[in-house]
Amino acid sequence: MNIYILAILLFINAISWASFGIDKRKALKNQWRISEKALLLLSFFGPFGAFLGMKFFHHKTKKLKFKLLIPLFLCLQVGIYIYLFVYPF
Repeated sequence: MNIYILAILLFINAISWASFGIDKRKALKNQWRISEKALLLLSFFGPFGAFLGMKFFHHKTKKLKFKLLIPLFLCLQVGIYIYLFVYPF
């Protein structure tokens, strides 16, 4: 895999992970929060970071849409990675 693609994927997942931590901290301090729509959008592009952020920060773990969509996004991206990089045409 191209090193630039890997760097971009790591960056997006790091932002996704950090967003869950920032939102959790803001929730504890009763401050203005990151919207669920924004968290889900970040989760779509960085599902590994979102999944780890949910587990590490114990954030959004009881919300059904997060419990269902983030693993779905994770499976979709793994499938896309395999399709594009393991079995290219």
